[in-house]
Amino acid sequence: MGKFYITTAIDYVNGDPHIGHAIQKVWADIIARHHRLSGDETFFLTGTDEHGINILRKASELGVTPQELADENSGKFRKMKEALNLSWDDFIRTSDKEKHWPGAILIWNKLAEKGDIYKSTYKGLYCAGHEAFITEKDMSGGKCVLHGKPPEEIDEENYFFRLSKYSQDIESRIKNNELRIIPETRKNEILSLLEEGLEDISFSRPAKDVPWGIPVPGDDSHTMYVWCDALTNYISAIGFGRNEDWKKWWPADVHILGKDNLRFHAAIWPGMLLSAGLDLPKTVLVNGFIQAGGRKMSKTLGNVVDPFDLVEHYGTDAVRYYFSREVPIFEDGDFTEDKFKAAYEGNLVNGLGNYIQRVSTMGVNYFDSKIEKPEDSEIMKVPMKKGEAEFVSVEYFAKEIIGNEYSEAMENFELTKAIDKAFMLLRELDIYVQTYEPFKLIKTDKEKTKAVLWNLSLGAFYLAKYLSSFLPETADKIFEIFGADKSSQDLAVFQIKKHEALFPRNAIL
Repeated sequence: MGKFYITTAIDYVNGDPHIGHAIQKVWADIIARHHRLSGDETFFLTGTDEHGINILRKASELGVTPQELADENSGKFRKMKEALNLSWDDFIRTSDKEKHWPGAILIWNKLAEKGDIYKSTYKGLYCAGHEAFITEKDMSGGKCVLHGKPPEEIDEENYFFRLSKYSQDIESRIKNNELRIIPETRKNEILSLLEEGLEDISFSRPAKDVPWGIPVPGDDSHTMYVWCDALTNYISAIGFGRNEDWKKWWPADVHILGKDNLRFHAAIWPGMLLSAGLDLPKTVLVNGFIQAGGRKMSKTLGNVVDPFDLVEHYGTDAVRYYFSREVPIFEDGDFTEDKFKAAYEGNLVNGLGNYIQRVSTMGVNYFDSKIEKPEDSEIMKVPMKKGEAEFVSVEYFAKEIIGNEYSEAMENFELTKAIDKAFMLLRELDIYVQTYEPFKLIKTDKEKTKAVLWNLSLGAFYLAKYLSSFLPETADKIFEIFGADKSSQDLAVFQIKKHEALFPRNAIL
């Protein structure tokens, strides 16, 4: 029991949300919900990154002000909360002068007081897609590897941050897991960069070129560059620069972000925090990308997938299911509508939905909706198959075997593995049905049928329990169908209700 603070990357508002944005928010939501259910006081933060040259250019192209563009597109990202049933506690906007700017200004001043900000001329290659300066290592054929466009050559006077000063300290903290980088491949990736030594970084842009942003304290001829602005959202949102509330939540327990943001969050952000005398986050969780049909999503290819369209057609929990079980968090995943339909029909309609429908229908029809725990201990211990030869009770298998493996996977942020455990339980429950065939047993032994159905109802309770963080709406429906509360300890009686299908088959027609 304690506090748990999780953040996502903040999304850039120069375009509409797509499933690449949505999936990370779902992953963070699953982790946040798990910690709330575990009893931790939890704070889940997300938001939008709203400054920079791309917003300025896009607004000019559309004939609106940068603030109008930011307001409109930030609103689209906020709509994901309802569409995907996200439980975030706050949504930070970097254009918020009252909430965000004070924290960004304060951290700039702390770095300056430490002597870690200085002015110098910068010559380099600027990628507008990154909103960052890149090097030859980030390019192929004269173009940015990630964005496929040639960078701009820039020669200007900027403020710099002495990131090089903190290179060895950051490396040491990552090696000893004071700053934990997950997965190990990403930890090795950032350590390779740190072994080469970090260079000082440009920390501002001339206001004449980039007027849309936070003015540098004491020098409004310069605009804060993305590092001091966007990265500071993780502490400005919880009160840094405004009050002392941030001390309750900081350091963050988990920053979850895409692999393209690793260097910023595992090198630049720790350097800023060390300079400012602030604690480092505990864990940086680095997720892979989701592609569409094996290719990166882009408007040019016409393969951008709208999460709102998916939710409208299949439902929120169907989308959450695909994101959490069919796409591995630490690797690149893939989406096609055919794959989505196959997962929906095979695992939700014919799997989970069918099981709940069959068990609840038998309970309603055979025992007038009331299934009581049998008194005869021998009947109560109806065995359940595990592996080839070992037999254990439903309760033991669900609570002890699945429960322990589920908890371990969640603590290691192995979300796909964790939800797999719930569906492993479902597979065993299906075997249980096939083994004892309560629909036949009712004709010869009513008491044993009741014992079987009580065990199957208990299995449904544990399915809902393990799916609560992943498919919260579906889990709540299962609890309601079986007349149980998610925190129930006494499961002696299941009062079953009739219900509509959890996952309508007509969604795939």
